[in-house]
Amino acid sequence: MNYKDLARTILTHVGGEANVSSYTHCATRLRFNLKDPNKFDSNSLKHVPGVMGTVIAGGQHQVIIGSDVKLVFDELTPLLPNASKEQVVEEQLGDKPSLFNTILDTISGMFTPILPAITGAAMVKVLLILLSMGHVLEADSATYQILTFVGDTPFYFLPIMLAYTASVKFKLSPMLGMTLGLMMIHPTYMQMVTDGTPVNFLGFPVTLAKYTATVIPVILVVFVASYVERAMEKITPKAIRFFLKPFLTLLVMVPIAFCLVGPIGSILGKGLEGILSVLQQSTPWVLPIFFGIASPIVIMFGMHYVVTIPLVMTAIAVNGYDMIGSGFLVANIAQGASALAIWLLAKNHDFKALAGSTGITALLGVTEPAIYGVNLKLKKPFLYALIGGLCGGLVCGIGGVKRIVFGPTGLT
Repeated sequence: MNYKDLARTILTHVGGEANVSSYTHCATRLRFNLKDPNKFDSNSLKHVPGVMGTVIAGGQHQVIIGSDVKLVFDELTPLLPNASKEQVVEEQLGDKPSLFNTILDTISGMFTPILPAITGAAMVKVLLILLSMGHVLEADSATYQILTFVGDTPFYFLPIMLAYTASVKFKLSPMLGMTLGLMMIHPTYMQMVTDGTPVNFLGFPVTLAKYTATVIPVILVVFVASYVERAMEKITPKAIRFFLKPFLTLLVMVPIAFCLVGPIGSILGKGLEGILSVLQQSTPWVLPIFFGIASPIVIMFGMHYVVTIPLVMTAIAVNGYDMIGSGFLVANIAQGASALAIWLLAKNHDFKALAGSTGITALLGVTEPAIYGVNLKLKKPFLYALIGGLCGGLVCGIGGVKRIVFGPTGLT
């Protein structure tokens, strides 16, 4: 496949270079933020060879490519020299996006860029589990310990990565945002949390909350800091703004972060943790069954990162496991099985090849090509896959199947 030609064709059908304000990609999709959404030609895109389908969700116009998405994205980059790869430009010629779509787009924009780090580290932890079970590595060996902290690194330092991506979304200076994330897990502060001795800052009590592996507190802190920085932009003299603006922003944010916003985020996070703990411990069958049937629908709307990542990270950080993953696992395998059934039955050579390749990809955890390229086109296979996911979720729910490592929900 000529990825350069495919990138050019896609760009034409999304309205051309001038219509793209920002763009990014996830595991299978190109995600565009467009100035004029009316120029997005969904019908034409669906008939382009190499395009599996299109979705409009969370204020984003998404083009489903499959596992080759990075190759298309790389060819798209030189065609969009003036568009941002990260920042969403708030410029719309059409209707303003709804609050709901804006929230979804913001959450997606914060979590999608950190997925490579999280999934890569998660697979390191999976490897460790397998090596330990096979008695290839002992837990007290240096190799095991090094791989352990490598696998834990993105989760421990999650507030820093989120501080960067949230800064991009909220238009805060990214390095300033990362400084806020770093100070929330600074060794001295972490020692204060461990000691538990009451701490005050300028007379205000500091809530000694632990922020490692959390998502809500740092997002709220960066959100508030974006407004503080804009306020400092207005009041600082231009001649000394270069150092005075970040200085004042940090100074103002210290008490806000440690005494107000951070603790509020921690309380919200603990509320979410409590809900998940009740669901996972009191009714462990609910989440696997629900996501066993609902996850393909969530994926179709491009909301799987938005909905699941904060919940899964929270559950694993608090309880050491989550039960959402088992629902996604059986749903993905069901979609793959349906596509492979079509591979066995199909007469058309090209469609047979498509069903086989997308079926294998789905078994490994990436289902969009199978969903859009095969199962949805024929309708019945998609329906049967939903039923299979429901049955698998029921088995996982009754059996109490847990996921102890965040990673791709496939056979690996």
